[in-house]
Amino acid sequence: MKSEDRIDALVAPKGALEMLSQNEMARLSEESGPFHDLFHRCALAILNCGSDSDDPQAAMEEFKDFEIRIVQQERGVKLQLKNAPSGAFVDGKMISSVREMLFSVLRDIIFTQHEYNLASGLEGASSEKLTNVVFELLRNADVFRRIQNPDMIVCWGGHSIARHEYDYTKHVGHELGLRELNICTGCGPGAMKGPMKGAAIAHAKQRIKDGVYLGLTEPGIIAAESPNPIVNQLVIMPDIEKRLEAFVRAGHGIVVFPGGAGTAEEILYILGILLHPKNADVPFPLVFTGPKESADYFEQIHAFIGDVLGAEAQSKYRIIIEDGAEVARVMKQGMEEVRLYRKAHQDAFYYNWKLHIPEEFQHPFEPTHEKVRELNLNFGQETHLLAADLRRAFSSIVAGNVKAQGVAYIKEFGPFEIHGDKALLAKLDALLQAFVLQQRMKLPGSEYVPCYKVITD
Repeated sequence: MKSEDRIDALVAPKGALEMLSQNEMARLSEESGPFHDLFHRCALAILNCGSDSDDPQAAMEEFKDFEIRIVQQERGVKLQLKNAPSGAFVDGKMISSVREMLFSVLRDIIFTQHEYNLASGLEGASSEKLTNVVFELLRNADVFRRIQNPDMIVCWGGHSIARHEYDYTKHVGHELGLRELNICTGCGPGAMKGPMKGAAIAHAKQRIKDGVYLGLTEPGIIAAESPNPIVNQLVIMPDIEKRLEAFVRAGHGIVVFPGGAGTAEEILYILGILLHPKNADVPFPLVFTGPKESADYFEQIHAFIGDVLGAEAQSKYRIIIEDGAEVARVMKQGMEEVRLYRKAHQDAFYYNWKLHIPEEFQHPFEPTHEKVRELNLNFGQETHLLAADLRRAFSSIVAGNVKAQGVAYIKEFGPFEIHGDKALLAKLDALLQAFVLQQRMKLPGSEYVPCYKVITD
């Protein structure tokens, strides 16, 4: 032990990975290489899962003396940790959930980065190829073993929410769990933690011993939204687009809680997909919900969707306020509709192959100042295409708020500039201003400096 808040340890794998090839070892051991840096950042996020900060740079600075090294022995792989956050240990022994997630990080980086060479190997890949990649990543993580029937409810919402909103997410999760439904979230704090916590208690009441609390994240966001300890299956997808596709392929319905730019991005993603003509008959239950104090938030979201995407988009979801039991009943009924549809079309329960996802929603969008300026935020195009570029706009704001690369871009070049139709941008600016005033862009107590400018002149 180095100090009260730092620990040295040699950790053996649990559940995810035990052996690496010499080539894989060499790639991850290169301290100057991208694999090692990626693994280092993700591992620190896992070990620092008790942190209340959403600033990835602050965590890297606080634990700048943290080191992690892969040690291959005859009996398998171990991880050598130096100056690791003490919160990941109890009496010098690593907490089991942290150990599982730590080796999940190693597994996913090895498989995605090495097997697919994502830096260039999928550039220009077809829509079908990308969908198969998402499938293979989830299969490699053994996600499908736990999905036997349509029962996986994806819960979206912000990491920066008020206490009464967090309590409501736990209540809804509890109602879902009582109806023997499982939970998938982005795995972080706030609205990603509450539903899992509520469902875990409900599953205990129902004597369900194999409840699933699936967490899907990606390297750019994990350091700012470290996984919560309820997660019992963690998957790190290589980018936000594959993470979003994993949500809608492995999930059977979606509940959206209050949030900020990231939640708006997720809403625009699913609406853009459901608005595509090929998905007109695909059942996908979608509910927006929150406590009575959040009614105005959903009115703003609903109005924005109506103004920019139209009434058809509004018809794709229900808004339920202050009624967790009704949310759960709607989801439970929706699961039966999904089951019947999948059976009729001979589609798998564990992966939504029938859902058509346009390529505009699949290829990675790396926010740069030039790319943000070039977004087509204008009326007069197909609705799902407008939704795709609106999603990219919100994705850029998320990157500028919390992702290390995006924060660095903003620091060097200033705020992203968002251009487009003046009427549309006025609606967008009003929504973003509301998020700022409601402290939905950063954790409460943090001063928010906008990483964007909406150009309406």
